[in-house]
Amino acid sequence: MKSAGMVKAGRDLVGWSQADLSAKSGLSLPTIQRMENPAFGPLRSSGANIEKIRIAFATAGVTFTSDGTRECVCYDAPLEQSEKA
Repeated sequence: MKSAGMVKAGRDLVGWSQADLSAKSGLSLPTIQRMENPAFGPLRSSGANIEKIRIAFATAGVTFTSDGTRECVCYDAPLEQSEKA
């Protein structure tokens, strides 16, 4: 994830508040707020913090991809119990 908007988009896809992402990633709320602030963004954070966010999102089915020209936020919604059978 390269931009503040991508972090927010990931949260929006799974319906998380900033506080939810803070709890799920183990990062402080001010850190999440800075990562979503366009003046700072995630790339101004440490690699360890970015990895914590990535893991929290991946656990919920959100991934971030890049092909050099596009930056994408993807969501693989969990299957409903009836769809698994």
